[in-house]
Amino acid sequence: MPYMNKDRLMKKLENHLRSTARQLIKFDTEEEVLQYLTAAFRSELYCDFVGVIQNEGSHYVIKAWSGNQSAVTEAFPIEIHTCSPKLLQQSLTYERADSPEACQMSNILKEAKVKTWFTVPLNDNDFNLGFCIVGFLNYVPLLDMETHFEEFGKDIAVAMAMAREKKSQLNKMEGIEWLSKNLSLNAPIEQQIAELTLRAGKGTNADFACIYLFDEKKNCFVYQPPSYGEFIGPNKIMIEENYLLNKYFPFLEKPGGSQLTVPLTIDLKTIGVLHIENQKEVVFTENDQRMLELLSNHVAAIIENARLFNNEKEQKNRLQYLLDYQQALVKETVDVENFDGITYKLSSLFQSPVILFDRFMQPISVDMYDSEDRTQLPEAFLEIAIREKSYSKGDDYFSILVPNETSDLYSFWMINGGGSLLGFLALRRPSGYIDEIDHLTIELARNICSIQFIKQKLVLDAKEQAKDSFIAKLLVERIDDKEAILQYANLFQWDPFQSHQIAVMSISLEDRELKGSNLLEQNAKKNLIWDNIKSNLLKKDPKSLCAYHDEKNILIVPIKDETTISKKFWFDLYDQLKKWANETSISCKIGMGIGGKTSNLSDYYLSYQQGIQALNIVNSRLQHLGFSLFDELGSYAILHHLNYSKAVDLFVMKQLGPLLSYSEGKNTDLCNTLHTFLQNNGNVKNTAEDLFIHRSSLLYRLERIESLLDVQLSDAEVRFNLMMALKLYDMYGGKIEKAALLM
Repeated sequence: MPYMNKDRLMKKLENHLRSTARQLIKFDTEEEVLQYLTAAFRSELYCDFVGVIQNEGSHYVIKAWSGNQSAVTEAFPIEIHTCSPKLLQQSLTYERADSPEACQMSNILKEAKVKTWFTVPLNDNDFNLGFCIVGFLNYVPLLDMETHFEEFGKDIAVAMAMAREKKSQLNKMEGIEWLSKNLSLNAPIEQQIAELTLRAGKGTNADFACIYLFDEKKNCFVYQPPSYGEFIGPNKIMIEENYLLNKYFPFLEKPGGSQLTVPLTIDLKTIGVLHIENQKEVVFTENDQRMLELLSNHVAAIIENARLFNNEKEQKNRLQYLLDYQQALVKETVDVENFDGITYKLSSLFQSPVILFDRFMQPISVDMYDSEDRTQLPEAFLEIAIREKSYSKGDDYFSILVPNETSDLYSFWMINGGGSLLGFLALRRPSGYIDEIDHLTIELARNICSIQFIKQKLVLDAKEQAKDSFIAKLLVERIDDKEAILQYANLFQWDPFQSHQIAVMSISLEDRELKGSNLLEQNAKKNLIWDNIKSNLLKKDPKSLCAYHDEKNILIVPIKDETTISKKFWFDLYDQLKKWANETSISCKIGMGIGGKTSNLSDYYLSYQQGIQALNIVNSRLQHLGFSLFDELGSYAILHHLNYSKAVDLFVMKQLGPLLSYSEGKNTDLCNTLHTFLQNNGNVKNTAEDLFIHRSSLLYRLERIESLLDVQLSDAEVRFNLMMALKLYDMYGGKIEKAALLM
């Protein structure tokens, strides 16, 4: 170093340090700061080397170096604990430094034969960045510049920190600019999430970064892959009654820890959160929070728009898929008459079980989708569905929980057509959730099923009309067109030459069903009951015929063996008829009269007439039984063979006329009193008990009957005539009353 006096040298060094300090803050990067620093020191101090040693964790590493001194540079990195802690606290010289035995740095310089050296600590707000070292291979007198060098070290640290901050801000701006240029609505949302988490992780030096998006339908935050780093958190974070985000994300907008979370908001609505973590003992600063906030504010709209755009694309694809299925479903209604193909396609479309019911809640087509048994129904399913249906009167939709399960629901949708209920479509869905496209799909499915129901109804109506014509030709006293009957029989695959019995049914509504309803509504209820009976009876015995003839409901049942014509068979069938009637939830009484068996075509009319007379007797005398076989009516069977004539009218009216006229419109039915008295063979005590009246009241009624009829009930001949008149009235009551009006 050239000689100059001490004052001039100190003045020059002081000016150089000030100039260098001012110059350092102008640079944008840490590399530029260190490069200028080392070059300036070598040129002004004529030293052999200048180095900037940085503190990185547990080691000292060379950040910048000027000068060819390989013996020193090759010794790095150096473990910090082997060096004197004074290197980071104050300026040191070769004279004031710890001995080579106590400090690895001193030992390296000694072995490299560096005669003169000094260090400058780089401190920024008590945070030690490292130190700067200046060395000479020869002895050089060092001036007392410790204070100046320490202040200069602080200036260097500030310049380095500013350069780092500039670089961080530049990285942020570059990241934002990159996101703006490269993220588009056409890119998959996964790609956009990947870029965002990458920028967040690298921009904050985090080990892990991820995004949770809020699912409003399920009320939870859902992890949205991919993440930056290995994901180890929960896939879902359910939101309970407390809607404060910091309950679920404890580090929400809280720097100073190893985790940090910022919300993603758009129009004051939280759509998710951006979360970062660090495995190292490094905390996130307010600058990191500001960087995340800058990212979140910029990309929240992009993510939300991308999600909406992707949802729109998905909806469009689902609509196109639905249109394709619509064509297949319409084709199915043209090609086949049943519903199995429709339920199979619907279960494939919804990817869940589909069940189709008729209007009486009886399953007519089932497809369980992913079950090995494609027709299996859950246990107690029908019972629960029927009960729930009764609770939802007036609604076209109701739902039930899947038996033995907790989360899935079966949604039931009414299928209407032609102004009437046709059936129900049941669909199983997780948690019962159905979105707009599902609603549209269900409406399409209901329309397709309605078309198929109406198509079936048209076919059935045509068959019913043909059946009515067939029955009208069969149930006549004299058959004129035997050939037409046989043609109809072939149409229905029915054997008219097999023995049958004809049962005639009556359906009487209870008072509560009649109250407040007109005749059309009453007939509609009766038709509903009859339709349910017909559909169930034909399922049980397809060989039976059900028809409506001359305002009467008729069953023509084949006789397969002797058990078929037994009273037990008809008793069981009658109980079944009542059960089917009760399924409609309409209160009613069922009456049934059964005619004799047939052996040829002409016998069907006779069996039909016998059934009518047996039904008349059931409705007048045997309501407690509900049904009767004509062959078991005793004397009624003999009276049946008397052709109905005017003589029958005259006889009945002569014997019972005054009694019928008196009883009309009064609470006391003297005809019933007389019938019970005759049935008990004139026993007053038994008659009073059967009528649930006092003996004296019965005696008064009997006196009144004798007075009106002008007879003595003790006369056996009188009793015989009255009993015969009552039986004829039971058989021909309606005709006799009409005839009496004409007299």
